[in-house]
Amino acid sequence: MSSTKVFEAIGDFLYNTIFLMYDNIGNLFNYSCIVLGFFGLFYWLRYQKKFNDQAANDPNQLK
Repeated sequence: MSSTKVFEAIGDFLYNTIFLMYDNIGNLFNYSCIVLGFFGLFYWLRYQKKFNDQAANDPNQLK
């Protein structure tokens, strides 16, 4: 048995496994990433507003 057959077998196994998982998951992973990204954006914007308000009320800060 040559190493080519071993690597082709490994490649076929990985190829079939990845597409089997993709067919079962579908676009759920993509939608999850989008929702998580928007959640993180609004979380960050909320804290940024808090820090901006705190900076506006503190006249002794370095700018």
